[in-house]
Amino acid sequence: MEHEGRDAEADLTRALDEAPLDVFHLRAVLTAGMGFFTDAYDLFIIGAALVLIKGEWHPGKALLGLLGSTALAAAFLGAFVFGRIADRYGRKKVYGLEAGLMAAGALLSAFAPNILWLIAFRFVLGVGVGGDYPVSAVLMSEYANIKDRGRLVGLVFSMQALGLLAGPVVALTLVNAGLSPDLAWRLMLGLGAIPAAAVIWFRRRLPESPRFQARVLGQAQHAARELETFTGGQVRAGSRALAARRLPVADLVRQPRMLLTLAGTAGTWFLFDYAYYGNSISTPFIMKLVAPHAALPQAMAWTLIIFAVFALPGYIAAFTLVDRIGHRRLQLWGFAVMGLAFLAIAVLPGVTRHALPFLLLYGASYFFAEFGPNTTTFILASELYPASLRTTAHGISSGVAKFGAFLGVFVFPLLSAQLGLNGTLFVAFLFSVAGFALTLVLPEPSGRSIEELGGDREAEIVPARQAEGRRSEPVAVR
Repeated sequence: MEHEGRDAEADLTRALDEAPLDVFHLRAVLTAGMGFFTDAYDLFIIGAALVLIKGEWHPGKALLGLLGSTALAAAFLGAFVFGRIADRYGRKKVYGLEAGLMAAGALLSAFAPNILWLIAFRFVLGVGVGGDYPVSAVLMSEYANIKDRGRLVGLVFSMQALGLLAGPVVALTLVNAGLSPDLAWRLMLGLGAIPAAAVIWFRRRLPESPRFQARVLGQAQHAARELETFTGGQVRAGSRALAARRLPVADLVRQPRMLLTLAGTAGTWFLFDYAYYGNSISTPFIMKLVAPHAALPQAMAWTLIIFAVFALPGYIAAFTLVDRIGHRRLQLWGFAVMGLAFLAIAVLPGVTRHALPFLLLYGASYFFAEFGPNTTTFILASELYPASLRTTAHGISSGVAKFGAFLGVFVFPLLSAQLGLNGTLFVAFLFSVAGFALTLVLPEPSGRSIEELGGDREAEIVPARQAEGRRSEPVAVR
């Protein structure tokens, strides 16, 4: 499609903003999304493995909670570290390293000689998982156009749904195959190395983010050439030169607007992940509490049903409708309905003693978690910050979130022992209410350029010689 009369004024970022949805967008989705399939499988398979490990090694509640949550605590560290490195040296520089850590952590976990070594190997895996969050989200956000940005970043995150489904499928297959519990949980954890290895191969072929090259490094012409090659000539952008703009990381807390935004993206994600991961990783235990006489395969089958019937449609609805509804507005809806489902389970008599009403309400909480903050927290943190601080801020937000997830998983066995399932889910309701309230501090980014949202527009144009030493050509978006 030609933008007549505007080509002479357009730049590389506008070419990306206005590019029609094309195959190169889907290639970027697949490349980034494979990491999220791996993340989800590795993080959630431990829930099924814990049931078998508990029967073999008989750890106490505190050690069991630590094993279930260690990867999440490590993700807190990985998100911070890799998020900052990606803003300093480039997204592509770290894009294979964190996948390598995931592969190594999964493979080593399969050979852990005892629970302490298993905790250590899960920590290695978690560092890689944490590093994948900011880089995958921001790369997709920076390749996306304005019209479909929420959908494209949401599609990346929705690959988590396939990882969620793969975990119970693998667990059921191995348990029903008659393998010994020791071999079954080792295979569950070790198989996570296979998609991680595929991630490394895919990501070698993805070029550096053109927005990062143009806005942070001042290399607009080089970025334009790589973009034209990657898109097969669909986006040609020999843009006007852009000012190289690298903001100090202190601006995230020194500038009131950015500090409030960071409180909103990190805080809402923390509150959501506490409730979501605490419940999700503990779902096999929750099903045993609701139906204590159910066999292990039956409890795992119910877990698979919840993910397939409720969670997967929620992911699909989210990436399909997020740009139409609005990114911030969808997050508000999700927190509200998810919280009401938790409240109903907590206060309605007899719900936790009967499988069918429990499954319906628990499933509703899953649908609106995916069709809401589980997807939107990931999207919002990738689009509200300037280019030179974008992965740093996303890394802080996702890192703080994973600390909330760590707390949720670690304290779930302790809370359920003290408060019962009703009381534990009432706490999740309170966290949902707080998440709804904190979402109100964020702007609505739907339909707006990430340069406008991050404040990069003001540094958009400089003389070509100042930035690259020669004048560039106008944009052509086809």
